[in-house]
Amino acid sequence: MHHKRPYSKFQTEFKVRPDDIDMFNHVHNSTYFDYVLAARYEQMETHYNMPMEEFLKQGFGWVVKTAYVDYKRPLTLGDSFIVETGISELQERGCKVSFTIKNKKTNKICCDGWFDYVLIEIKSGRSAKVTQEMLERYSI
Repeated sequence: MHHKRPYSKFQTEFKVRPDDIDMFNHVHNSTYFDYVLAARYEQMETHYNMPMEEFLKQGFGWVVKTAYVDYKRPLTLGDSFIVETGISELQERGCKVSFTIKNKKTNKICCDGWFDYVLIEIKSGRSAKVTQEMLERYSI
């Protein structure tokens, strides 16, 4: 059960903070993961009307199975940037989320990539099937 079709993309704006910076005065590579996750949490609530808290209440959680990031140019202290994310594929037990991070001032891509998420049942720690309700709320 793979659903490949054009899904909506959403944008969240952030600003680089001092604690995001590494010894080269760039955003540390692992921090980009945090930016994507923060944007997804915000977008789950705002755009899909199914925040992470609701998944947790139902006994489910999302875990990252695979993460791919292609770094193109760095963000530095004080830069504002846009994180655009969207589901690129809904699967029986998870989804693939694609993302792009752009520097707001230059409109150039800093990095892009995708995350493969697996839905897990928190009690057992095993993968779970995506429910009809989840499919409906996320198929926008």
